[in-house]
Amino acid sequence: MNIGNAIKQVRIHFGLSQVDMSERTGISQTSISQIEGGVKNPSKRSIKLICEALEIPEAILYVMGMEELDVPAERKGAYKELYPAMKDFAIQLIGKRKSKVLHS
Repeated sequence: MNIGNAIKQVRIHFGLSQVDMSERTGISQTSISQIEGGVKNPSKRSIKLICEALEIPEAILYVMGMEELDVPAERKGAYKELYPAMKDFAIQLIGKRKSKVLHS
């Protein structure tokens, strides 16, 4: 699971800088950088704050952060078939919220 990369992808999708994210969440820019870079794992509280600031469900970050290594061997076939559609759906969901987040 690469939740930090998922946070970065969503942040960039919304056109926000790490400083913008810091201001919206109260999480330091340094911590956001470390989370996105995989140096540190976000706490449940940080994930909640980020999702509230972006007005997205937490599930979006978990879907976007999912990696093939997270899937048991017996489920890899299903993962390879379903994951692209799941990720596309997650991106569509955040796309619908983009204009609302950018204007708040």
